Amino acid sequence: VQLQAYGGGWVQSGGSLRLSCAASGRTFSSYTMAWFRQFPGKEREFVAAMKAYNSNPIHANSVKGRFTMSRDNAKNMAYLQMDSLKPEDTAVYFCGAGRPITSMISSPTAYNYWGQGTQVTVSS
Repeated sequence: VQLQAYGGGWVQSGGSLRLSCAASGRTFSSYTMAWFRQFPGKEREFVAAMKAYNSNPIHANSVKGRFTMSRDNAKNMAYLQMDSLKPEDTAVYFCGAGRPITSMISSPTAYNYWGQGTQVTVSS
């Protein structure tokens, strides 16, 4: 599976962005898809995930109520709608694909495939 994330950019605090993750491969629907973000000098932090076959999304507490993950298996796409953005959301955002067990769904080590990352910058 090859992934390409895009849609990042610069936005003012309170604004919105929609990230997209395009995946290649016919087995996309069988993978758990996830979004992580990385702050400078830090490890990747879990943002959201959706298990295979369009299950309900799981969101990190830090973004719950502001971010919404979705996926379209027919188009091999995953999305992250980010609303009410805050300066502390500024990071590089990555999409990942894997088959983690439930207890590992928020661990970046459980994902085998990654997109290249897209920068999100939120100004105050």
